[in-house]
Amino acid sequence: MVHTAVLVAEEAAEHASAISPLLLGVLAFGGFVVALLATYAFRHANNKH
Repeated sequence: MVHTAVLVAEEAAEHASAISPLLLGVLAFGGFVVALLATYAFRHANNKH
């Protein structure tokens, strides 16, 4: 059972390189920048006047 799962995972890993590592890094960095901007947009939301 475990051997079959390992074989399936190895076969999937061979085909998982459809996206280049550089592009993956750029997309991840862009996602973090978007999350940072969303967080920064609500920086004064908890201030009570």
